Amino acid sequence: MSRGAFSAAGLAAVLSVALTSCSASTGPATGTGATGGSGGGLVVGVTSDPDTLFPWKATQFQAVNVLQNLYGTLTEFDKDLNVVPGLAESWDTSEDGEKLTLKLRQGVTFADGSAFDSEDAKSSLEKIMDEKTAAVARTSLAAVKSVEAPDASTVVLELTGPDAALPANLATVNMAMLSSGDTEEKLNATPNGTGPFTLTKRVASQSITLARNDKYWGAEKPKVATVEFRVIPDESSIVSAMQSGNVQLAVFNDPLVAQTAQGGSVNVAKTPQLNYHVLQLNAQHGDLKDVNVRLAIQCAIDRKQVLDTAALGEGEVTGPITAPAFKSDPNKRPCPNRDLAKAADYLGKAGRSGGVTVKTIVSQGEYATSVNEAQNLKAQLAEAKINLDLEVLESGAFVDRWVAADFDAAVALNGGRPEPDGSYGRYFTSDGNLNKVAGYSSPELDKLFAAGKATTDQAERKAIYDQVAAELEDNAAWIWLFAGYTYTATTANVRGFVPMASGSLQYLRTTSVG
Repeated sequence: MSRGAFSAAGLAAVLSVALTSCSASTGPATGTGATGGSGGGLVVGVTSDPDTLFPWKATQFQAVNVLQNLYGTLTEFDKDLNVVPGLAESWDTSEDGEKLTLKLRQGVTFADGSAFDSEDAKSSLEKIMDEKTAAVARTSLAAVKSVEAPDASTVVLELTGPDAALPANLATVNMAMLSSGDTEEKLNATPNGTGPFTLTKRVASQSITLARNDKYWGAEKPKVATVEFRVIPDESSIVSAMQSGNVQLAVFNDPLVAQTAQGGSVNVAKTPQLNYHVLQLNAQHGDLKDVNVRLAIQCAIDRKQVLDTAALGEGEVTGPITAPAFKSDPNKRPCPNRDLAKAADYLGKAGRSGGVTVKTIVSQGEYATSVNEAQNLKAQLAEAKINLDLEVLESGAFVDRWVAADFDAAVALNGGRPEPDGSYGRYFTSDGNLNKVAGYSSPELDKLFAAGKATTDQAERKAIYDQVAAELEDNAAWIWLFAGYTYTATTANVRGFVPMASGSLQYLRTTSVG
């Protein structure tokens, strides 16, 4: 059965929204200036420095946004998050679903000039699958038994069974194709990818500068000569830099900042996101081992109040799955609305009527609303005798603690995907490589995630992932809060950037400045 393209059904509809103070985003975010040419530089304002330049371990948004412009993947997402060809120009799944054959593009080179071929693809996939690599996407290849490279332009994945999620899972930068001889140490110093740009300069905690890759395989070469990611920790300061002409593009999380940016030479496009705001609970830690304590936390939180307080109501309360084709009902949970009496009952069942303390990490710098969310959650939970002991960390330190599962709870913004297996299989299966971070799994979830990959029938998959969401909510594995927007600000001379529901900056390659 041909698998040369894979539709993310229903996703395009989420990209069209009404907007009060900013312009709606249904296409390129453009200014009103002259059309850009094929040269010049673009400066992108970001709030923190990437914590790694090794794509297989990148979880921080700032790192992902840089790396997806340096590296290529076998498949890609288009602007509507459909899966389309990348370094693999086509692929085909056998009738029994147990073999995926990918035909690779020829003539592709890495930044160092060496050729990309099937041995690099084979090496990359096998290293991602190797537990010792500690790749964050390892679980996404759990169905792969072996990888073969019968010729220079063909890669064959032998599977344990059908895996409907695999083409989409291959499209993330955590699945980047690396040269077989490269190492993590080498790439953290000198990235070597097949992407539209190459890294030319890095000043720690200040900037990263990319140059156009004139040998990029894409039909359209990047339009700007350079892209500089300039670190400006405060979003309001980025607005000032845009108004003075020192920064041409930025993506904001804070709607209040977006409102102040709109006007004059700056246009702001608002894009609904698959990313979700969440209070992660580690069910392997302390009082949180008791489901009744976790349910008490769920019942003590008014999600709409968090949304209104931290994000001016810009978004919607959410359940676990935000992808439109599989979207969870946000009200299917033990406490769809705040209920302090129920919270007290659950604490009583846990034998903790006097209250509990939950040590909670918060990132400052990765996204703008984090501290406000944490403070609102702390205030709400205090009324239920639940003390969130907040520890605010800079972005890199937060990621280190998060990956090590060194927290009881974490106030987080997690990346959403059009494919639920890619979003949650690595967290909530017993052998998921991020299960230590999630802190929760069960035999039933293992079966459900396996079943979700084993069929391509959309209705069946939706029913399966509804069951996944139900177990996560009924056991308060985490407390899902809301899904919001990003606000892409561009100066009047910027053309062609396309904001995406995934938050990706991959369309820097189509952006021009003139």
